[in-house]
Amino acid sequence: MWALYALATFLAWLAWRVFPYRPHVVKENLSKAFPTLDEPALRDLMRSYYRGFADVLVETIKSSTISAEEIRRRVSVVGIEAVREALAAGTPVLLLAAHQCNWEWMLQKVALELGYPVDCAYKPLKNAWAEQEMWKLRSRFGVRMVPGQDLLADILKQGRTPRGIAMLADQEPKSAERNYWTRFLNRDTAFYVGPEEIARVTGFPAFFVGMQRVSRGRYEVQLVPLKRFKERLESGELTERYARQVEAQIQRGPADWPWSHKRWKLKRSLYGK
Repeated sequence: MWALYALATFLAWLAWRVFPYRPHVVKENLSKAFPTLDEPALRDLMRSYYRGFADVLVETIKSSTISAEEIRRRVSVVGIEAVREALAAGTPVLLLAAHQCNWEWMLQKVALELGYPVDCAYKPLKNAWAEQEMWKLRSRFGVRMVPGQDLLADILKQGRTPRGIAMLADQEPKSAERNYWTRFLNRDTAFYVGPEEIARVTGFPAFFVGMQRVSRGRYEVQLVPLKRFKERLESGELTERYARQVEAQIQRGPADWPWSHKRWKLKRSLYGK
């Protein structure tokens, strides 16, 4: 890891100083999310973002060979007992995460510690080699990968078999998809309603899976209840609870969310406000 982190330091310097990677996107997103930051503080946060981004890149490379023992040593977990209790009661659980910190190590840690199977929704990649490598990386510790478009059908097929059903739910929906709008990081933001619809159809309990950076190469995963088994919620309430958890963890660790991604391309219609 020391060699990989040396490489990450060099890559971060390149992305910040030599070949700036989407600096205008990063700056715009951060300045709108944290409007009270002055210019020096904003530049410090941008620099920290590139450092963390490079670290996650090399950690993802390491994910293909990292041992279970090293994942357990580098990533701690809090709140997993409540998830195990729900599974022991004979029901699957929805695990809703976000692109905070190293989500690949998050998935591997949960798969190692949960004690039950984990199914993970994913978006298939167009490149065949990249698709194969992603499958190998994410399924190393028993995770079963399910294409997102097939997830609901697969859930219904698997029935009440106790398992974790993991989703990264903070991506931007496409304009043709059903979505839920809320204020998020000071902007009107669309969220997928798929997790909420799955929770409504199945009645499964839902947990937020958060992640915070403790130090370089060390993380803590926190599992927070979002919805009880068969709890009836108003339309949009589960998605709102999820959005607030994501926003809170970003505010605690603002450098560890993918600010270079053009998250707000989809604009809210004036008629829908």
